[in-house]
Amino acid sequence: MALEKFRLPGTDIITYKNAFGALPIQRRNFSDAIRIIRRAFDGGMTYFDTARAYSDSEEKIGAAFENIPRDSYFLATKTAATTPEAFWQDLHTSLKNLKTDYIDVYQLHQAKACYREGDGSGLYECLSEAQKQGKIRYKSITAHKIGVAEEIAASGLYATLQFPFSYLASVRDLALVEKCKRSGVGFIAMKALSGGLITDSRAAFAFINKFDNVLPIWGVQKEEEIEEWLSYIGSPPAFTKEIEAFIEKDRLEFGKDFCRGCGYCMPCPQGIVINQCARISQMIRRAPGEVWLNEHWQAEMKKTETCLNCRLCTKKCPYKLDIPTLLKKNHDDYFAVLNGEKGAK
Repeated sequence: MALEKFRLPGTDIITYKNAFGALPIQRRNFSDAIRIIRRAFDGGMTYFDTARAYSDSEEKIGAAFENIPRDSYFLATKTAATTPEAFWQDLHTSLKNLKTDYIDVYQLHQAKACYREGDGSGLYECLSEAQKQGKIRYKSITAHKIGVAEEIAASGLYATLQFPFSYLASVRDLALVEKCKRSGVGFIAMKALSGGLITDSRAAFAFINKFDNVLPIWGVQKEEEIEEWLSYIGSPPAFTKEIEAFIEKDRLEFGKDFCRGCGYCMPCPQGIVINQCARISQMIRRAPGEVWLNEHWQAEMKKTETCLNCRLCTKKCPYKLDIPTLLKKNHDDYFAVLNGEKGAK
């Protein structure tokens, strides 16, 4: 049975629950990126998510859709602006880059609060004015911190909320999805592969497809990746007992204290790449070893020995992780694996 389209709550957008995340295409050259985007569209994807922060990805999307009827696809982008002046500059730049007169879903990026009219920031007023002018269709927002996301979901102010969500979600994350459903807010799932920790796309897809109000955006940068996601339009993986058991095994392996790689802990005063070093022992077991065991990452992991235990990172972590302890555990495990020690975990 083929995948059916659904309406993203809070909007009149009808698309497959299988959307294109454009952050990774900034790593591809222009012609390769355009080819991947067009292949996604030709294969059935119609929702494309990017951001001003993703270097040239907006320009690549704009070039890919030049001369394609505008009503045949949906564009979502983001602004990290904190002032009205920066908001309008970002919006006009995005419209120019995307070669469009309007953006379907315009999102405040990595919101630190549920912005409201009259809060002094002016950001919500900017969204309302942009909508009035026809430059955006839906006022939307993204967040990484669960408390902020819960407030947004309950506010009724935004059409959609984008938040990290995968089969490694916490009980509180799952409750957030339900809260959005009750409030009529579209839930857009970022990091549906948990920053690379999830390596089975069938299980990832089958889990999220269970939720009738969730639109996952998959970060794509390789041809084989887009073919994999497109294949699920014609033949979506079912949430079987086998997949359920596989997910439960992964949940037990990671436990509750694992780093999602969101980067809110950064920067580190010692230059430690916390959002990779705090989870590298998991990554080296789920990706080709040469990616993580090369000289570059050996040097980065050596930096963790300089941790000051200042705990600035723990104060900023939305998941309240004990990051210095995670860094120590990952350091010891990393060098055990590098040295070929048996039973390293």
